[in-house]
Amino acid sequence: MDDLTYLDYAATSVVRPPAVADAVAAYLRDVGASPGRGGHRLAVAAGRVVLRCRLALAELFGVEGDPGRVTLQPSTTHALNAALRGVLRPGDRVVRTAYDHNSVRRPAALLAREGIRETVLAGSPEGTLDLAEAERAIRGDGRPARLLVLPHASNVLGTVLPVAALAEMAREHGTLVLLDAAQSAGHLPVKVDALGVDLLAFAGHKGLLGPQGTAGLWVREGVEVAPVLAGGTGGDSLDEGMPEAYPDRLEAGTLNGPGIAGLLAGVRWLLDTGVDALHAREAALKARLLRGLEAIPGVRIHSPPAPEGVGIVTVTADGVESHELALRLDREHGVLVRGGLHCAPEAHGILRTVAGGAVRFSVGWATTEADVDRAVGAVRAVCEGAAEPGR
Repeated sequence: MDDLTYLDYAATSVVRPPAVADAVAAYLRDVGASPGRGGHRLAVAAGRVVLRCRLALAELFGVEGDPGRVTLQPSTTHALNAALRGVLRPGDRVVRTAYDHNSVRRPAALLAREGIRETVLAGSPEGTLDLAEAERAIRGDGRPARLLVLPHASNVLGTVLPVAALAEMAREHGTLVLLDAAQSAGHLPVKVDALGVDLLAFAGHKGLLGPQGTAGLWVREGVEVAPVLAGGTGGDSLDEGMPEAYPDRLEAGTLNGPGIAGLLAGVRWLLDTGVDALHAREAALKARLLRGLEAIPGVRIHSPPAPEGVGIVTVTADGVESHELALRLDREHGVLVRGGLHCAPEAHGILRTVAGGAVRFSVGWATTEADVDRAVGAVRAVCEGAAEPGR
């Protein structure tokens, strides 16, 4: 990919540390067995890879106690569905935000048809929430919400919510907090105790630098999540119900051994590099990208320049539809970004960009200043061409 500039890390870290691919290949070549499915040496070796990944994730997220509460899932969507359906019961109420990805919005809508009430907190173009509104929504009319769902970082704006303050507010009313860390894990420090959350859903293929098909759901000890998927776990086979013990309770079916090996390598790379250092570097690249795009006539920046946010910059351009801009950046300049609604239509509703969408640039661990400058130059070339008479 030497001739391409990849700026779509918010979707997937296509560019990964070499150790990740090496780990996947080594697992397929040297292990190959399914973790937890047998007592022979290769099955044991597979199980060790999974355990090491849980331990590395627990270290990254500051999890104390049982690492088995870090359950491994096929995607953040699976993790969020497991949490929402496993916690909520008919008559319960869930509070979520207008910044949510469809992986929260759609299951919440389905649950609303099954007797679960939904309250959606309004957002703002600045990426903020009204804390007084949030407190009223959590408190309710005498019966507090069962669950508060928060996206740590918006996948459209790149802004970060005050999770710790909101979690403390929720705790005062006995409301559980589910944090969607799909866009923050690996880009920002995510420590479950410091944030005060009860459940954490995370993606493996984004900031954690692992392969697709890897993700997870951490559940605080004392919080119970009913299984929404039943099947084989490699143990307790006589019991027709899912095991009580974690992680088996939420891990029906064969785990993605090769993917987990790659995820382990990605998390180890992050632990060695340091998330704080990585965030500082990405913040500097984001600032450079903002400065460059702001100087182009006709380009409107929708992402607030919040230094604590993640490396996302979302824009629209006069005279160029978002899908056309993204397509031309790719075909004419080799700059890969994402146009459209980014699976977050309510966030685009806040920005008033639902009709045409917007173009999202997102930096990552391997982004360079030259990548940023090339992207800015490409946007300028497309916009100047669109402004020419007769076009």
